[in-house]
Amino acid sequence: MRVEIKARNNEELIRKLNERLNEEVTEVYVNLRPTKEILVRILERAPNVRRISCPPSLYPKVSKKVISALAQMGIELVPEGYPRGRPRKYDERTVRQVRELLMRGVPAKEISSRMGIPLRTVYYMIEQAEKRG
Repeated sequence: MRVEIKARNNEELIRKLNERLNEEVTEVYVNLRPTKEILVRILERAPNVRRISCPPSLYPKVSKKVISALAQMGIELVPEGYPRGRPRKYDERTVRQVRELLMRGVPAKEISSRMGIPLRTVYYMIEQAEKRG
């Protein structure tokens, strides 16, 4: 069983670990840096855990000794990325169609009305295409 635990600070994270972990848990995701104190709490509350993950930005801050000690116990500590920021409204196919129409000489205003995309967004796509080269 996998459990995701997100908190604003270590104190809140430890409280949530105490509440939500049990023997059935085999995977844990924490959104804060897994300190020794947090890892000990996870191991106490979920003795059958085999995988602990954290954000990729925090993974390099975890001690190499801690990672190897967990590995010796058969537990892997891995970075796990969640997409950050606002999701894209237009997929790559739509953006490609806009670029193709532009290359054919179709005016931005016509692309906007033809595809149902706001004119400002079409201009933004043009701008991004020019930046990429």
